Amino acid sequence: MRRATVISEHDLDGQRPEGDTALEKVTIDAGLLEQRVLRFAPGRSGERGEVDRDELLYVVSGGATLELDGEPHQLARETGAYIRAGERYTVENPGPEELLLVSVAAPAGEDLEGRRVTIRFAEQPELRADAKRTFRYLVNEDAGCAEVTQFVGVVEPCRAPDHSHTYDEVGYIVEGQGIAHIDGEQIPLRPGSCFHLPPEQVHCIENSGPGAMRILGVFHPSGDPASRSYDAAAAGATS
Repeated sequence: MRRATVISEHDLDGQRPEGDTALEKVTIDAGLLEQRVLRFAPGRSGERGEVDRDELLYVVSGGATLELDGEPHQLARETGAYIRAGERYTVENPGPEELLLVSVAAPAGEDLEGRRVTIRFAEQPELRADAKRTFRYLVNEDAGCAEVTQFVGVVEPCRAPDHSHTYDEVGYIVEGQGIAHIDGEQIPLRPGSCFHLPPEQVHCIENSGPGAMRILGVFHPSGDPASRSYDAAAAGATS
């Protein structure tokens, strides 16, 4: 089994192709899921797109126009975007701020009906995982994506019981600070921290800050971020 990974995008230099506006950092390469952080300077980017993988984008900050196969789509903060395998796109950043995106390339699935290119966090229903955690789906089956789920979780200050999931997950800390408890280690988390949790990895993300923590998560196969294959609290209650 792959080991869990935690890394900060701020510790990576990244690469910018000559003549392009995008500075790209590969933060997590977990086989099925590859996470990248993209920083677009003002201007029009070069053409991008995955040949045989779907790509899920999330806007951390800034705003731009995503031109997908000739059609414009607005990108604003807290917006998710779904790019299907084989599609090509460019990003037009009007400036003056850079556009910060988190990209996850994932296995391509069948093309479901009702495809949505962009989904805004504010327009999605809030769902509750537990007393201290809520989440909102961005890209999932409702957006026409069969294989992968993208969501944003909001965690109040707390530490949940250790638990695990059946799916493969990569994440990005959008806001807040905390600690990742994995295999007996306590790893600090802050905005820009990236992580990979392989299936059945027992872990806990603790919010140790004064305010809410926002976490972008993408996992495969698609499902419910509140589901757990192991939960220390439940195990203790039945032992």
